[in-house]
Amino acid sequence: MKLLRYGSPGQERPGLLDALGRVRDLSQHVGDIATEVLTPAGLDRLRGIDETTLPLVSGVPQRDLRLGPCVGRVGKFICIGLNYADHAAESGLPVPTEPVVFAKWTSAICGPDDNVQIPRGSVKTDWEVELGVVIGQGGRYISEAEAMNHVAGYCVVNDVSEREWQLERGTQWDKGKGCDTFGPLGPWLVTADEVPDPQQLDLWLEVDGHRYQNGNTRTMVFTVAQIVSYLSRFMSLQPGDVISTGTPPGVGLGQKPPVYLRPGQTMKLGIQGLGVQTQKTVAA
Repeated sequence: MKLLRYGSPGQERPGLLDALGRVRDLSQHVGDIATEVLTPAGLDRLRGIDETTLPLVSGVPQRDLRLGPCVGRVGKFICIGLNYADHAAESGLPVPTEPVVFAKWTSAICGPDDNVQIPRGSVKTDWEVELGVVIGQGGRYISEAEAMNHVAGYCVVNDVSEREWQLERGTQWDKGKGCDTFGPLGPWLVTADEVPDPQQLDLWLEVDGHRYQNGNTRTMVFTVAQIVSYLSRFMSLQPGDVISTGTPPGVGLGQKPPVYLRPGQTMKLGIQGLGVQTQKTVAA
């Protein structure tokens, strides 16, 4: 299934993408694409619905029908840094021996095609296409062998980052990672049964039509299963938590000389089988 949320910001309704690429409304069955709906039992209930019986939503998704972030009421937005060896190299940092963990504030979350705001005073706002992992079955101390049973599905994430605030203003990455609109999610949550191997997905990002990032999740330092298991040692994972798993090389920081975003540009990014995001940059 491809689950989504559509409508005005803050007023999104639950839906799914049908076999013909049209949005079907799920609001008679669930209140949101969130929390318990994402558990194995919740997803099984949705799979039991005949999609042709669901009301059609007018409009073409991502054209004249706005899609919101594909997960609602996210409890934790956890990120993994430097999870591609060649990205660590372009950042001038060593390949980690354990996952580098930081957080984005949930107020950073926005729709996949919403404008991305360049914060006031920012001169080093950057891009990062990443595979997002959405937790379905909660747990703690999850073994690596069982980790994939805890994944509801996957989505595209743009881990927008302000590099000066991340790297030059003390040792705390979070303040350069969690600005408003720095966490576009979607366009849809693709359930795990439709992604045979999350470690074999192409991902890419363009700015104004120039392709900067071209990678594949097979080059991750730590796999999805390793990340889920690792994180569960330090916190309970809960349905609807989102984990962003790191970015391949090609970020603005790694260009020679570095290239950063400015208002009036267009980012376009996608992951094989998971959809495409498009964002305009605007001044905050």
